[in-house]
Formats: sequence, C-alpha cells, structure tokens
Amino acid sequence: MNTPHETDVLVVGAGPSGVAAAVMAASLGLRTVIVEAGAVGGKMHVIGALENVPGNWSTGPQLAEALAADLNRLQQAGRCSVMPGRAASVTGYDDWAELVLEDGHALRAQLIVVATGVAALAPPDADWISAPTGLSVLPLWRTKPADLSGRTYVLGGDRPLGTWLRTHPNSSTTLHVLCPSADEYKIAEVAGDERVRIVPISHVVLSPTAYGDGWSLQVTDRQGERKSYVAKTVLNNLGNTPAGLDGLASSEDGYCPPGKQHPRIRVAGDLRSAQFQRVTTAQGSGAEAVLAPYYASVLKPC
Repeated sequence: MNTPHETDVLVVGAGPSGVAAAVMAASLGLRTVIVEAGAVGGKMHVIGALENVPGNWSTGPQLAEALAADLNRLQQAGRCSVMPGRAASVTGYDDWAELVLEDGHALRAQLIVVATGVAALAPPDADWISAPTGLSVLPLWRTKPADLSGRTYVLGGDRPLGTWLRTHPNSSTTLHVLCPSADEYKIAEVAGDERVRIVPISHVVLSPTAYGDGWSLQVTDRQGERKSYVAKTVLNNLGNTPAGLDGLASSEDGYCPPGKQHPRIRVAGDLRSAQFQRVTTAQGSGAEAVLAPYYASVLKPC
C-alpha cells in the first residue's frame, strides 16, 4: 500500500508517557520513532523520591535509567528508533500527521503522540507575584537542607513540596509556604507535616535586598492586610506551564486536553491537565494514546 507517511507512530518526548507510548506502539508491531531534545527520562533525573509509583522505584534517576533501558531494548530489536531533535509544530490531516522540527525537518506518520510535558514557571510568570523581569529563584526541588539558612520562604504550594519533604525526611528546616488560593488543592498532602507553615496570600512583591544577600517580600494576605519580610532564602515552587507545540488545541489555562485534538494527534502525560501530573497517570495516558486509535482503526497496516 502506497502511504504518505514515513512511519506509523511518531512520539514527541521520551519521558514516562512518551516511553510508554513507544513501548505500546512497538508491542503492536507499529513502526515507531521517538523524538527527544534532551535525555531519556526527562525530569525523572532530578526527582529525589518516588513514593506513589509502582515497581519498587525509590528515586527518579532509577526510573529514568529503566526507561532508557526500555528504549535501548526496542532499538536493538529493530522495533523503535530514537531521533535527537526539538519539535516545533504538529498538523493533522485526513490520512497522516506531520511533525516539523525547529531545524525545518518535517516527519510524517499515521499518528503523532505529543508528550512534551511542562516547563517550570519563574516568579515574573505568576499572576500573583510582582517581580523584576528575568528574576530567577532557586527551585525547591534542586535544594538540599544543607543549602538552607535562616528563615526560608517557598513560593507556591505545588506538588514538588511533598516530594522534597519525602526526599529529606530528617530535615528540620521549617518551610514557610506562600500559598495562593489556586494551590489549595495541592497542599492537602503536606498540611499535616510539622515542617510546613502554610501562609495563605493573595499577592507578593518580591525583590532582592539592596546588598544582594537576601530577599525582600511584601505580602498581602487574603483579607487585604499587608506585611513585609526579609528572608535569607526564597525558593521557587510555583508549578509549571505547558510545553506544547504549535498546532495543538489548548484550553484557557494553556493545557491541551486530548478531546480537543485532531484524531491523528494525541497528547499524553503532564501536557493534558494541571490536575493529572503524576508519573503513573502519565504512563497510562501514553499507552492509551496509541492503543485507542489502534482499535479505532486510525492506525492501519501498511
């Protein structure tokens, strides 16, 4: 059969969801190419603890190593290939889908699974923080207890807070978490930890101190009362922004729901929603992104 595509399944991203998609596609006998701009495993390399992932994994790097081994096994068997590159856009057509890389190279497939995940927000990106353009704050998840000194404030109550506490169970540092109302549903899992002080806020003005040895914070609580603080340490835990591609349909929050996409373009992993950013749900969505169109006859034998 003369087809206009070069492979059956193109997977963009080699994190947990992308590798799950590639493994599923290969198991179905589909020609599979996975495109990755960085390291296989993605953010797994910097996650210190995996408490809610089946398989007896204790750290992210362990899982990242296993994902890389999965792809190596598939490549050696001739069932999958890995291409270095950074994707720019996707387009779906009646009989195929097209992926364009930043270098202009275009690839065609019967199905494209986009598993590009999310990128970390910086303080100036958050609508509840006023901060100088370009201001960078050390991420919580890259910080060790030995790096902390003095009163420590954490910007935002995103889920890496719980991961950090599990990674460092013996740390006695008190984390003062500045928490906007939008993060309330995320902090329930750590609310009982004695090392956490939740500070409900509506707005924060953040700037370095005059001598650059600390931080100035002007905090407005949810009743409109303002207080000023000077802190030695401020850490970024603001959450993420979707790292999607041109051509994907998105909602108002920037995420890309699967139901809004072209039938030949599927999204998987963290890119789908802010509320389902877990390793296990990412893996399941990656497998489903291939399996569902396979049974719907979107993927046809060549």
